[in-house]
Amino acid sequence: MKNISLKQRLALELNRRLKLDRRREHPLRQIFWECTWRCNLACRHCGSDCKSSSLLPDMPAGDFLKVIDAVIPHVDPHIVNIVITGGEPLVREDIEYVGRQLYDREFPWGIVTNGLILTESRFESLRRAGLHNIAISLDGLEETHNWMRNNPNSFERAYEAIKMVAKAEDLNFDVVTCVNRKSLPHLKELKELLIDAGVRKWRLFTIFPSGRAALYPEFELSGEEVESLMRFIVDTRKEGRIHPSFCCEGFMAGYEGEVRDHFFDCRAGVSVASVLLDGGIGACPSIRADYRQGNIYEDDFWDVWENRYQQYRDRTWMRRGVCSDCSFWRYCEGNGMHLRDSEGNLMHCHLHPKH
Repeated sequence: MKNISLKQRLALELNRRLKLDRRREHPLRQIFWECTWRCNLACRHCGSDCKSSSLLPDMPAGDFLKVIDAVIPHVDPHIVNIVITGGEPLVREDIEYVGRQLYDREFPWGIVTNGLILTESRFESLRRAGLHNIAISLDGLEETHNWMRNNPNSFERAYEAIKMVAKAEDLNFDVVTCVNRKSLPHLKELKELLIDAGVRKWRLFTIFPSGRAALYPEFELSGEEVESLMRFIVDTRKEGRIHPSFCCEGFMAGYEGEVRDHFFDCRAGVSVASVLLDGGIGACPSIRADYRQGNIYEDDFWDVWENRYQQYRDRTWMRRGVCSDCSFWRYCEGNGMHLRDSEGNLMHCHLHPKH
């Protein structure tokens, strides 16, 4: 991985102070609601192993809205973004009801969707309910995307949904791509498709070995392939035709400040919380190991937010294993929480590819 320059190191030192301040203050800025485990796809890289049916029923909308009402006295709703995720949230018929309730409480809200059933009428229904932001997944060209999503119609429907949503200039919209060894060689072609569709923002992810994804070694990029992805993002950002950003998948050494609009900082439990399907109070829903802090059916959400999350706000416990003598520890502090297993061990790191 590219070395850190002196200019980057000075900026990273400033960012480190800001990051430590955020952890002390832990201002709540985003709440994820895992509203269902049901899904209309069975993606090979699914971290949560969602299915068309679920052993757990969908969380009643009223239960989640009670959490939001408990939060209102403590925050400015205008700066707390609510993201509805799953599973596939659009399999629920009451997303518009929840969205309208959030809109009436003055919270911006959005969804993350695979686009399979995002028809024009459903999209307009969501917009009438106050939809503010939306992310649609497209993981490669048609063959690769359909293979990953396990559905022969997935690419066509997702791409049609992307073209439709891209026309709505009043929405905060981006496309999410999970890059793997099949899609990496075709990113330039995918970029052109997205530009043709009118997409302006593009988030690129790598795939970490959790859930079904752990069964497919071709999902994990080598160090050389990660470097190739970083160069692609840097070059595309310089072009200025579409604005790509790398996900929060860890500290990227000399590419920091070049592949994202900010420096790496895992904000799970610092400014990001989640309400999980069974009522669990967590952080980023990508965290599949057991780092829950409470349950909405037993605990007061705001009390949990204020007084727990110590594992997230003091990362010194993560300085173990490969992190114990890593020269990047000062700025990375152990990578994203979603890359830790239940014992606290690091499952994956781009700076140490064997992990």
